[in-house]
Amino acid sequence: MTPILQEKSSLEAELSQVGMLDKLRADLNDWFIMAQADSGAEEAELALLIEEQLNSFENLLSELELAMLMDGEESGLGAILEVHSGAGGVDAQDWAEMLLRMYLRFAEANSWKTEFLDYTEGDEAGIKSVIIRIPAQNAFGFLRGERGVHRLIRISPFDSSGRRHTSFASVDVIPDAGDTINIEINDADLRIDTFRASGPGGQKVNKTSSAIRITHIPTGIVVQCQNEKSQHQNKDSAMRVLRSRLYELELKKRESAKKADYDEKDIIAWGSQIRTYTLQPYRLVKDHRTGTEVGDVEGVLDGNLTRFLKDYLIFKHAKQKS
Repeated sequence: MTPILQEKSSLEAELSQVGMLDKLRADLNDWFIMAQADSGAEEAELALLIEEQLNSFENLLSELELAMLMDGEESGLGAILEVHSGAGGVDAQDWAEMLLRMYLRFAEANSWKTEFLDYTEGDEAGIKSVIIRIPAQNAFGFLRGERGVHRLIRISPFDSSGRRHTSFASVDVIPDAGDTINIEINDADLRIDTFRASGPGGQKVNKTSSAIRITHIPTGIVVQCQNEKSQHQNKDSAMRVLRSRLYELELKKRESAKKADYDEKDIIAWGSQIRTYTLQPYRLVKDHRTGTEVGDVEGVLDGNLTRFLKDYLIFKHAKQKS
C-alpha cells in the first residue's frame, strides 16, 4: 500500500469513528428521553442499556482523544519494538521476558498482530534481547512513549536467601518504515555477516549459518535477525529493521533541527528509568515523567498500559505547547 493510500485509509477510519461517536451520542439522547418518559417495569432494563451505551461512547471517545494527541507523519506507522536486559544478571533477563509478555498482551488486547524478528534466550532464564514487529496502524504513535529504561524491584525468585533485587531492562520503539518509505541504501555501505542462529525452535537452523548481522558502515547501525529458518528471510527482516532505523535517524535529524527532541534526551539514556515497577515492599507502578501511579501491578504486567500511554501523550503534547 502506497503512503497516499495509507493516509487515505487512516483518514477514512477516523471519519468512520467520528460518525460512530455521533451516532452513539444521538442514541444516548434518545435513550435518556425514553427513560424520562418511562417509569414502569422496564426502567431497570433501560438503565442497563444506557450504561452499556455510555461505556461504548466513553471507550470510543478515549480512542479518538489518543489519536488526536499523536503527531508527526510517523505516528500512524507500525512499530518495531526491542527489549534488552540490563543490569541485574538472570533477574534482568527474567525481567526482560516479563516486559515482552506485557507488550504481547497489550498487542493482543488491541487485536494487533506481532512478528518475532530476533530472539536471544537468557543464560538460565528469561531473554537477553528480543525484537518484534507490530504492523498495526498507529502502533508507533501509541508505543513511542515506552522508550527508555524500565526498573523492577522485587524479591528475587533466583535468590535462595529471599533478598530484594533491582533489575533493569531497556525498551526501544522505532517506526516500521516497511516498504512504503523510500530509504536509499547503498550495497557498498553494508557489511553482512552470517552466524549460527540460537533460541526457541533453533534446533534445525543451528546446523547452518542462517542468522544475519548487517552493519551500516556510514552510521555504525548494526541489526541482526535469526528467527527465520532461511538466510534469505533473515536478511529481508534485518533489512526491514535497518530501513526503520535509518528512517528514525532522519526523523531525529528533523526534530533536532526544530529543537523538538531536547527534552527527550535524558529520557532515552540508559540509567535514567522512565518507569519503576515495585513488587516489594509495596505494590506500585510509577511513571517518573508523568507522575502517573497505578497500584494494580498485575494488571499492568498483563498489558493494561492504556493509562500510562495516554498520560504520556498528554504530557508530551503539553510540553510541546509550552
